[in-house]
Amino acid sequence: MPIKTQNDLPAKEILENENIFVMDEFRAVHQDMRPLQVLILNNMPVKQDTELQLLRALSNTPLQVDVTFMNTKTHVSLNTPASHLNKFYTTFDEIRDRKFDGLIVTGAPVEDITFEEVDYWEETCQILDWAETHVTSTLHICWAAQAGFYHYYGINKRQLSQKLFGVYAHKVSNRKVPLVRGFDDIFMAPHSRHTETPSEAIHACKDLTILAESEKAGVFLAMAEEGKKIFVAGHPEYDRYTLNNEYHRDLDKGLPIQIPYNYYPDDDPEQRPLLQWRSHCNNLYSNWLNYYVYQTTPYDLTDIR
Repeated sequence: MPIKTQNDLPAKEILENENIFVMDEFRAVHQDMRPLQVLILNNMPVKQDTELQLLRALSNTPLQVDVTFMNTKTHVSLNTPASHLNKFYTTFDEIRDRKFDGLIVTGAPVEDITFEEVDYWEETCQILDWAETHVTSTLHICWAAQAGFYHYYGINKRQLSQKLFGVYAHKVSNRKVPLVRGFDDIFMAPHSRHTETPSEAIHACKDLTILAESEKAGVFLAMAEEGKKIFVAGHPEYDRYTLNNEYHRDLDKGLPIQIPYNYYPDDDPEQRPLLQWRSHCNNLYSNWLNYYVYQTTPYDLTDIR
């Protein structure tokens, strides 16, 4: 897919070096087509890493996508330079009158506190409510999936006895739904979290359709309203070394951390991690863009309702 970004976004050069087609603004305006407008609410601390991961995941269809990055104004990011945010990010106040084909809400390292304690919780709820009438389909990732389950359906998260950390096997449970079209019966995906939304509560919610789950990691993929809301409990967008970097970061801080499950060959952190989830990540994002955004969204965005 030609991803349309600002010409000087740092991730653009990295993606181009990976032979991923990233279209600049000049070329995009000379193509006679309407690009999909995708908004990304990036709550991750090192926003440049997540930008790269998500743009890579969105790069596998022939559709043209115009990406807008947004951050919450009620939280001051300490791990991303203010100059980067000022140049490449917008805020909710600046886009609340616009409509978008798709919205991605990322995870956030705030799962050890209640939702109401998160300094941008009220703003997040405003954005989720706004998306109901201004976005064709919203993809909620990890903490955002937990937040969505809580905000929309009143299903609260719970603390795990040990961090769920590693790469886990998941089984497709509803193969007829287009979101999992092309998936193998069993597929792998990374997780990194201290909490979970109880699987039994998700199963009991009549508004939710479960598409994939894991014996060890619980419900991985669910949807509601025929795909207007999609929930991904893990991090399929993670790079090969993301879990490795998290592991060594916590080791260096003296925090209790186990070796990521099913990640290093022979559980040896000195060996190169195995990349076992990229193809299904690409498939998930391609299916989302095709079946739940492109095939569903109106040509005139003002018709979204």
